[in-house]
Amino acid sequence: MLFFVVFLLFSILILRLGEIQIVFGDDFKREIERTEDITVNNPVPRGKMFDRNGKIIMDNKPLNAITYTKYQHTDQKEMLQTAERLAKIINIDTKKVQIRDKKDFWILKHPKEAKAKVTEKEWALYEQKKLDDKQIYQLQLDRITEKEINSIKGDTLRTLAIYRQFNSGYALTPQIVKVNVTDKEFAIVSENLESLPGVDTTTDWERKRIYGDTLKSILGSVTSSEAGIPKDQLEKYMARDYSRNDRVGKSYLELQYEDVLHGQKAKVKNVTDKTGKILSTEVVSEGKRGKDLVLTIDMDLQKKVEKIIEEEMWSAKQKSNTGLMDRAFVVLLDPNTGEVLTLAGKQIVKDKKTGKTEMQDFAGGTITSSYAVGSAVKGATILTGYKTGAIHPGSIQLDQPLVISKTPIKSSWKTFGPINDLRALQVSSNVYMWKTVIAMGKGQYIPNGPLILETKKTFNTMRQSFGQFGLGTRTGIDLPNEMSGFPGSDSGPGLLLDLAIGQYDTYTPIQLAQYVSTIANGGNRIQPHMVKEIREPVMENNELGPIVEEIQPKVLNHLDMKDSWIKRVQEGFRMVMQVGDGTAVGHFKSAPYSPAGKTGTAQSFYYGSDKSKYGTPVMNLSLVSFAPSNNPEVAMAVVVPWAYQGNSGPSVNNLIGRRVLDAYFDLKKERQDKEKNATTEQTEENTDNSDQTEQ
Repeated sequence: MLFFVVFLLFSILILRLGEIQIVFGDDFKREIERTEDITVNNPVPRGKMFDRNGKIIMDNKPLNAITYTKYQHTDQKEMLQTAERLAKIINIDTKKVQIRDKKDFWILKHPKEAKAKVTEKEWALYEQKKLDDKQIYQLQLDRITEKEINSIKGDTLRTLAIYRQFNSGYALTPQIVKVNVTDKEFAIVSENLESLPGVDTTTDWERKRIYGDTLKSILGSVTSSEAGIPKDQLEKYMARDYSRNDRVGKSYLELQYEDVLHGQKAKVKNVTDKTGKILSTEVVSEGKRGKDLVLTIDMDLQKKVEKIIEEEMWSAKQKSNTGLMDRAFVVLLDPNTGEVLTLAGKQIVKDKKTGKTEMQDFAGGTITSSYAVGSAVKGATILTGYKTGAIHPGSIQLDQPLVISKTPIKSSWKTFGPINDLRALQVSSNVYMWKTVIAMGKGQYIPNGPLILETKKTFNTMRQSFGQFGLGTRTGIDLPNEMSGFPGSDSGPGLLLDLAIGQYDTYTPIQLAQYVSTIANGGNRIQPHMVKEIREPVMENNELGPIVEEIQPKVLNHLDMKDSWIKRVQEGFRMVMQVGDGTAVGHFKSAPYSPAGKTGTAQSFYYGSDKSKYGTPVMNLSLVSFAPSNNPEVAMAVVVPWAYQGNSGPSVNNLIGRRVLDAYFDLKKERQDKEKNATTEQTEENTDNSDQTEQ
């Protein structure tokens, strides 16, 4: 019986083994050999930026870097050991280590002491499932003493900083531990990779501005690999196959053209077994650097313009009543294409550490700050007058002080008597503009009487008309955060008169440039743009690849006005700078390139350090111009807010404007002469070669 039982058991065992091997053998074999394919995206350098002449502006600077790749089977103990070894080799910044990081690390390093911080009663509650893991861990965190936290220093603190970086990445995705690694650190780490599992040495990159601070704010910036994607944009980027620690554009061009500059990541497929061990690695697709941007900016001209702004501002600051002046802006556009040739802004700031004042880039202010600009907008007022029938070309108004009931006397800067529309632009008559607006509002000026107008309707009419020029509305420039300016909130008759002479609503420098371009080109409001072309990247340094896209001029609207009206205002602008007592003749009459334009002075208020309700009265200066007047190729806007206090001061707007236009045409001639000489030399060389061949 015993023998029979043993025989029966063995028979059952043999049958079971046969079933496993024969019937289910293949299934179990596949389970044991089961692998997993994990695709990892590796970042690539961003695209470069060039100016319109092919000069590189923004590049990628290679840096030595140390990375860590966390494998699926890697546990905390192994990571900690690797971090400890690495901390003895490299220096790392520990400033970003937080108190919470130290507490977590202390618990990791002292598990027994951490467990003892929870009472037996609390552990009993945990066993009864009345406390969960998260609550127990929080009790341990709360009971870590300041002394225990402060014990984490020196090598231990460096280990924590490295361990913190190890934990910030995804499994199988290389995570930057340190950039700007010294040659010595790079060599030592490279020699010890076998004892540092997951650690590797590589080449990283950072953005490099070739021209220093020139156009710094407009070029923009990118996040660091440690900061990665901003939290408020994480969902958007993750949906587009980004990783959390990818560097992305933070501001201006880097942000606006993120999709173009980011490039195509390298894709690597890691084949792992069920334990997470990598069995093989296969390159799915090679990475490709981001596409390059060719900007419309002329960097030689940009540098000259910025230097002019700095010199004229420092010079003006030596004069009295200019203490509040701290910024100035210049925008140059091609009025026929909308290409931005120069976008310059400078601001005087005080260094908090040294207390010294210095000039900083503030080009971003050309699209993000707005000011009352004064009489520069009178071209739009005259054209709106034509359109509404309030005046017609050649209309004559009597320029003399207006005496309105219960209102201070209103007058031009000088009494001109009977003048027409051209003369009104030439000498910048306020009274002519006021009487034009009164006619728009179906009113009538009666000396010493009240001013009764259809103010609300006329405000709407004027703002809609001004918007056709780009005043008080976004220009559409290809940069983020453009503002539209601020329209005044009240609508009294006196404020309507202020609007007509540019002393009520506020406009940005880029809006002024679009406005004068619209007049210069005959009525087309063209969208300004910073990017001229998008090109494929090439391996050669600083070479331009094939064109992917060429940005074409985009007309946003055409002025609903007669061509003859626009030409008349163009003539009025020419008279401002070239004829008789035009307000800018003193600065521009001698210019050989036939400029046209309009000056502006607006009384404003400075609310900086003044704590009073109404601020400090100051004068804003502006200038719009185009040249040559008969065939415009460049349009300019100059804005100098808070230029001086009182009734008079330095004409910084005109001084800057004349030097900027001179610089534009001088640079143009210099390049033409250089090209001509190069052509002549080539012709002579070809002739010499031909003579030698004949001989």
